[in-house]
Amino acid sequence: MGMIIKTRPYGDMEINEKQIVDFPEGILGFDYIKKFVLIDSDDSGSPFKWLQALDEPDLAFVVIRPVDFLGVYELVISQNDLEAVGTEKPDVLLVLAIVTIPANPSDMTANLQGPVIINPDKKLGRQAISLSDKYHVRHRILDEMKKTSEAGG
Repeated sequence: MGMIIKTRPYGDMEINEKQIVDFPEGILGFDYIKKFVLIDSDDSGSPFKWLQALDEPDLAFVVIRPVDFLGVYELVISQNDLEAVGTEKPDVLLVLAIVTIPANPSDMTANLQGPVIINPDKKLGRQAISLSDKYHVRHRILDEMKKTSEAGG
């Protein structure tokens, strides 16, 4: 069933209730916000999406799938994080990184240390903690994209 929500990027927008993802623990720093909607970017070729808080129009995170700019991203998270979104299989998950866009957008970074994982079947999400020491809180997206394209990816 459709419902209208207020979003930061696009104002009033109709969504399907199936787009609502439950984050029982919220997102780091916003643990009181439990429901988010994943919205595609207006620009059809863009790898970026919005993670919009359902009841807080001003709270929306820009997110990107790490594989869209890294080529390869290994999701290494605890069993606890997997169970929190109702699965034991990491390959069923949608994995996103929260993007920070500073005044100079070409310096934007993605947080690969705290990936957002979503179980699309159960509509459950969580900000997990990467157990891999390869990933940091601020990966420069454009630099990583350059590396990937130079490597022939």
